[in-house]
Amino acid sequence: MSLLVVRGLDSRYGDFQALFGIDLTVDEGETLAVIGANGAGKSTLLNTIAGLVSVAGGEVAFDGQVVNRASVHRRVDLGIALVPEGRRIFPSLGVEENLRLGGYRKRRGPWTVEAVYDVFPLLRPLARRSAARLSGGEQQTLAIGRALMANPRLLLLDEVSLGLAPIVVQQLYRALEAITGNGTTLMLVEQDISQALRVADRFACLVEGRVSLTGRPADVSRADVTDAYFGMART
Repeated sequence: MSLLVVRGLDSRYGDFQALFGIDLTVDEGETLAVIGANGAGKSTLLNTIAGLVSVAGGEVAFDGQVVNRASVHRRVDLGIALVPEGRRIFPSLGVEENLRLGGYRKRRGPWTVEAVYDVFPLLRPLARRSAARLSGGEQQTLAIGRALMANPRLLLLDEVSLGLAPIVVQQLYRALEAITGNGTTLMLVEQDISQALRVADRFACLVEGRVSLTGRPADVSRADVTDAYFGMART
């Protein structure tokens, strides 16, 4: 049974409909990459799964339980954690204080402050540093670590590489292997097709709020992915 099942999902911002009939699944232990251009609906999809955007139609089911009306904190309790675009760390707090806040729901699991430091060793010497004084890459690392402290079964990552230097992006993506190795399932939103497909077991491409292509990276040509990304039908 899939850990996450999204069926016929519609999402709206007031009168504006952002998602149209999205169908996808994420199996436990796998990495699903959601790719697409700006405005494709990728962040809306993650935010709807996390409970920040209401379900306008269809359903979101997690571990066999429909969570359409579940609050954000209830979804965290069930094992869903989101690393939002823009990081949204607490700048007035230190690194370790940010991490410990991530575990405030006290959900059981393998992720502790020490476990996060083991995966992201650059954070250890920064434990007492104000989060406001971190570089962009350090802030993104901290945001992921804070989400892991909730011990999620499903980690939603929104635009991991956005605005970061290539070497920092490579470091973060290498850390994803350790995260999945610890039993965490990943759903990853990215504009960088190459990075996303390199780590994904499967992918879903969105165009204007609709799924244009799904599959396994090894089974789909780069031309098909590119056409799906830009919403062009191949003849």
